[in-house]
Amino acid sequence: TQNPQAWHTMDWPLIVDWPQRPRQKVDHSHGKPSQTRWRAVRTHPLGHLLDVQPLTGRTHQIRVHLATAGLPILGDTLYAPADVAARSPRLLLHAQGLRFVHPLLGTECHFACDPEFP
Repeated sequence: TQNPQAWHTMDWPLIVDWPQRPRQKVDHSHGKPSQTRWRAVRTHPLGHLLDVQPLTGRTHQIRVHLATAGLPILGDTLYAPADVAARSPRLLLHAQGLRFVHPLLGTECHFACDPEFP
């Protein structure tokens, strides 16, 4: 049996959807490499709570990858179907943690903030 909380990787190249800017889209011919890791944390009455880690940094990467995988984000008015977008008054995407090297000091910076939604 598979572990339902195992990590999965989405590996779909992304490109701007010029006629529908600012939307992005998956394009296997011309898109830039884009990878996102994800796993299910728990089921919630509104859907699923996921841990998501972008391995690349493309515009709207998490939103496009999840919508393409059939896991649109609640409140996402750009990529989710209208009924899913309407299930939240705001986009339920939250950066729980950020880590990067400071561009001037060269030191590693860490920031953490728990989400406000359950």
